[in-house]
Amino acid sequence: MSEIVLNVAKRATGKKAAKQVRNSGNVPGVFYLKGVDSISISANAKSLRPIVYTKDARIVKLNIEGEKESHDCILKDVTFDPITDVITHFDLHGFGADELVDFEVPIRVVGSAIGVRDGGILEQVLLKAHIMCLPSQLPEHIDVDVTNLRINQSIHISELSVPNVRFTSKADQAVVAVHHARNENAAAAAAAAEPELVGQKGKKEEK
Repeated sequence: MSEIVLNVAKRATGKKAAKQVRNSGNVPGVFYLKGVDSISISANAKSLRPIVYTKDARIVKLNIEGEKESHDCILKDVTFDPITDVITHFDLHGFGADELVDFEVPIRVVGSAIGVRDGGILEQVLLKAHIMCLPSQLPEHIDVDVTNLRINQSIHISELSVPNVRFTSKADQAVVAVHHARNENAAAAAAAAEPELVGQKGKKEEK
């Protein structure tokens, strides 16, 4: 598990206040914590990038201006401008150190599949998995070893095992699979053998 520190300031609520935050070059957000009122916050756009643009699962150590204690939280939602793709809003959810939390963790494929060496194609079906664990037990990513995977075989969530982690994704969800490589010549032959549809070619209409 890795942590990243984010320093934020409190801000006024409402769309007008959020717009003023954006005009100043910062990003408006909201911090949620069970049992307390949500807090409207703002963060420097540059400081958000390591949290938003990352391949690994990370705990955010949130420092709110004017408060002595920091908060452990995760990025729960982020909004982008549809034209410029800049970050326009973010949500952070806090939790306690002894609280089981539902995380979304990236899946990393490791190894060279036997099926690929035999001419198959490896497909990663699932990029992220939902897990539940204590914050201190959060893995940055989940490694899936495909070394022994043959053609027409797949690995499912139910086959994964990580210490101190419970998977909450569907057990029968495929994670990675090896398929037969489609032969281009066979595909062309199959296309040529397809029956011609009625009326596909021009024909003089009988009168």
